[in-house]
Amino acid sequence: MTHRFPIKEIARQAGLGTATVDRVLNGRAHVSPQTKMRVTAAMDELKAQEAQLAARGRRLFFDFVIEAPSRFSREVKATAEAILPQIGTAVCRPRFLLQDIMEEDEVVAALMRIMKRGSHGVCLKARDTAKIRKAVKMLANARIPVVTLVTDIGGPDRLAYVGLDNAGAGRTAAYLISLTLGEAQGMVLATRSHERFLGEEERESAFIEALASERPGLKVLAVQGGGGVDFETSKLLTESMGDIRNLRAVYSMGGGNRSIIRTLEDNGIRPEVYVAHDLDRENRELILNRRLDFILHHDLQLDIRNAFNAFLGYHRLSNELLKTPISTAQVLTPENVP
Repeated sequence: MTHRFPIKEIARQAGLGTATVDRVLNGRAHVSPQTKMRVTAAMDELKAQEAQLAARGRRLFFDFVIEAPSRFSREVKATAEAILPQIGTAVCRPRFLLQDIMEEDEVVAALMRIMKRGSHGVCLKARDTAKIRKAVKMLANARIPVVTLVTDIGGPDRLAYVGLDNAGAGRTAAYLISLTLGEAQGMVLATRSHERFLGEEERESAFIEALASERPGLKVLAVQGGGGVDFETSKLLTESMGDIRNLRAVYSMGGGNRSIIRTLEDNGIRPEVYVAHDLDRENRELILNRRLDFILHHDLQLDIRNAFNAFLGYHRLSNELLKTPISTAQVLTPENVP
């Protein structure tokens, strides 16, 4: 594998040992496909960042640890890389660990690896658990700031949260559904990708409270799990079909909308109103085909920019306030998709 970067540099970017990188580069045996992909991705990232190396300023490494379906994590990676050339106060190099589903111990292990090799900041989208909160505290004590993205982590140890006003989004979804259905009675399906994502929990709590106040005749069936991944989401929803009666609406907080729609249709159900989150490629296609009625969208570019500003402020390389603004939900319909 040809390259023009020192092995140590590739290893640092990939988060691997130099011996492992050497085995990959020289085509030796006993190297997993995943490891080869990490080395290849690291080299691609180094090439993309090479133009920055002539810039003046300090060189900073930031780690993105994201548990999310690939349709969302790809957006995070592309957005972060698009913003980098706009940062003039430092040469910033991102490293990405992106997985559809990342169990608690996997997240903790990843954060401990980052602490061991060093980092100037971690942008984290993960479940809110005691072990993960403890790992965030250890990073903070090691002077590695953590910024949570889209879904928060409880406790005082993360530096900042960037992302959507989740409670406001839940209330907005309740308003849209109650306005569309009027005085109709029936059931609303509310889906979350996992019970331990704090952001989705905030959306659901605010949604249920607001809907109960506006339309007490609508009962909420909450279904949690699947990670927003199509197969797992479809399987979970299929197991819940016996509980669904007179379904009028869907509020999807955690993705997997194509599989939700398909599973409902396989059971002869088409809701009158469907509210989802995020204008990713899949949801764009669904709303343009009028399979979704509303998308609650927020400016991911602003969120990522705020994350970088928080890191730079922490390292005294920016005058930006560490208190970052929260994004408000933009209501998109088939008629105003940008």
